[in-house]
Amino acid sequence: MPNLKIVYLELPAQQLAASKTFYTNLFGWTFQDYGPTYAAFSGSGTDGGLNADPAERTKAPLPVIESQNLEQTEQEILKAGGKISLPIFSFPGGRRFHFTDPAGNELAVMQSD
Repeated sequence: MPNLKIVYLELPAQQLAASKTFYTNLFGWTFQDYGPTYAAFSGSGTDGGLNADPAERTKAPLPVIESQNLEQTEQEILKAGGKISLPIFSFPGGRRFHFTDPAGNELAVMQSD
């Protein structure tokens, strides 16, 4: 399997505006809004976003790994003993899925358009 790297970190948020204000004031991060419940951040050293959608946000920070072949990576994860927790879906800029490792940690794998 090709060298897959964590390229994005998604943080769950209860109230998007309050989280944006917190990280802006504390670290000087800047944000790009993608609808009322999602904002990507920059200036943190890695790309990331805040997800405040109660139906979609994870309970813990979500590391996102980039793949050039989403379906192949999904099969490799299953062979290694991982479990798919959210099947492949599209988002602005690509597609992704979520999986859990044997300890129950949730991660995502994305493929850019």
